Amino acid sequence: MRLSQRQQELLGEWLPTARVVTDHSWGLVGTLVLQFETDGERYIAKAGDDADRHIAREPEAHRQWLEPWTTRGRAPAFVRGDQEAKLLLTRFLPGELVEGTPYERTADTYRQAGELLGLFHRQLAVPDDSYEQRENERTLGNLRKPHRIVPELADRLRSEIEGWPTPAATLVPTHGDWQPRNWLVHDGIVGVIDFGRAALRSAYTDFARLAAQQFRTESALEDAFLEGYGADPRDPAAWHRAQLREAINTAVWAHQVGADDFEQQGHRMIADALGETPL
Repeated sequence: MRLSQRQQELLGEWLPTARVVTDHSWGLVGTLVLQFETDGERYIAKAGDDADRHIAREPEAHRQWLEPWTTRGRAPAFVRGDQEAKLLLTRFLPGELVEGTPYERTADTYRQAGELLGLFHRQLAVPDDSYEQRENERTLGNLRKPHRIVPELADRLRSEIEGWPTPAATLVPTHGDWQPRNWLVHDGIVGVIDFGRAALRSAYTDFARLAAQQFRTESALEDAFLEGYGADPRDPAAWHRAQLREAINTAVWAHQVGADDFEQQGHRMIADALGETPL
């Protein structure tokens, strides 16, 4: 992907003397993440393509919810944004990604991450009578898309979801992709990046990706995380629904973008949520 003409023009206005020093783009989706330097200052520009549906959320997340982190220097500070151009500019947050480093298996990382998430979740709570129904409909919609879930299992999943209760929920600001690939560590301090999935959801949804990955094999990391976070928000019935939705959505999304590893993880998550051994 390249910057669009409009994105280039805006960056030229915002940072007229800047130069690109690093491309941090992930590669699976059409989003560029570029590090710029100018006059001794460092910035991150995120630019979405026509298909991007997440960039617009980031300026809103910065304006509404990130203060508990930015005032502590634990998230990048917002500089400029243009939702129509799908362009966001923030200050550079120093650190290395936790994923793939020894910090990913260190309890203190998770204690800090739990504390940060607790701060984020506790700043706002909104009742919502239709949240569970919306989430069910979204997952059922994904099951209608192309995927490689075997037909008999897809029918079983569809039937289970259609039979679920839809109780009222309490929503809080959530990150939406809370896991080590979106945590940085600098001088032993954990910070947070990437707010393209930030939205009001049930608090326990921010536990789902950790539960499917790091917590699955290392209970000590989960214990440390909960120590930092506080009381565990996972009601068993609601947590089961969240895990199964996350599993289905992961398997379908990964198939759509051609991410075989994530697709396999999604199928394993389905089996785990159902209490079965994957084929």
